[in-house]
Amino acid sequence: MDDKQKKVADRLRGLCSRREYCVADVLKKACDALEGDRTAAQEVVDLLISEKYVDDLRYASAFARDKAAIQGWGAVKIRYMLAGKGVARDVIDKALEEIDQEKAGSRLEKLLENKFRTLKDDPQCRLKMLRFGLGRGYSYDEVSEVVDILIRKAKDGEL
Repeated sequence: MDDKQKKVADRLRGLCSRREYCVADVLKKACDALEGDRTAAQEVVDLLISEKYVDDLRYASAFARDKAAIQGWGAVKIRYMLAGKGVARDVIDKALEEIDQEKAGSRLEKLLENKFRTLKDDPQCRLKMLRFGLGRGYSYDEVSEVVDILIRKAKDGEL
């Protein structure tokens, strides 16, 4: 490994010690720093992986937890975003197992309940709520069930 690769590795170690990155992101940063030399960049990334600075499972788990807890994303959207980052399917599956399904369900209910309040009198309320829930990354079955419950509660005067 030459001096330029060592400098890039040191800079990337610093970045990776502050937050999680996936292998694809680190490879891109290394490629950019090494002026497109993909072979040299891969050597740097392999070194960082062996030193445990970069780990796709750790990245995917942190990403899934943060997006589910903070931004209220569903598993579908998280899976799609991680796949877009080049994370392997089995790693994504393991990361999604760490999401608390009960909290995710209650988060979906709160999101849709708040949205329902703004759409109560809209004739396309159900459609708009379904679209909203799907856009947040929840499955059609999950969203449809909650929307139907909210509509039923509204008709019964409970909302």
